[in-house]
Amino acid sequence: MTKFLDSRAPKRLAASLILLTALPAAAEQGHIADDVYTFYHSGPSNQYRITGRIRSGEPVEILKRDSNTDYVQIRMENGRTGWLPGEHVAEGPSTLSRLPALESALSEKQATTSTQQQEIETLRAELSELKAQNQSYTGNLQALNSEIETLNRQIENMDESNLMRWFTHGGLVALGGVLLGLLIPYFPKKRKRRDDWF
Repeated sequence: MTKFLDSRAPKRLAASLILLTALPAAAEQGHIADDVYTFYHSGPSNQYRITGRIRSGEPVEILKRDSNTDYVQIRMENGRTGWLPGEHVAEGPSTLSRLPALESALSEKQATTSTQQQEIETLRAELSELKAQNQSYTGNLQALNSEIETLNRQIENMDESNLMRWFTHGGLVALGGVLLGLLIPYFPKKRKRRDDWF
């Protein structure tokens, strides 16, 4: 069995070299899935020897997929290549690589939220102050309206008093005129002087 495997090793090596030369020009970006820590093989199945191990979240380039075994050929950042099961490889950047950007975005959002909270508190304080001023103005307005009503009543009373006073004065003057008219005939008349020396 060992001799059989050893005799197949050169063929596998040759097949791997042929596969490497037939790689597509543009590789797809991906990463090792965040929930695994796996080994990679020299060929597209677990029948090939293990050539290394790779940690979770490490960024890789997806070079090729084997439709028969669902193994994926990857290239790591150090330039080494290997094959591992497709479920261990995810497309796009890993959560680990995105973590600094996510933390930075979270810090910015928290700072923005804190600033907005302070602005809200300031606006609430201003609103409370404006409400207090409005209540004060409302009280002053009611006091002024009450004072205006009092003054209007006083003016009306003064108008009535003045009217009654004028009527009283007019009546007294008229009565005095009537009495004077009645008494004048009883006043003694002045006699004209006669000049006897004519």
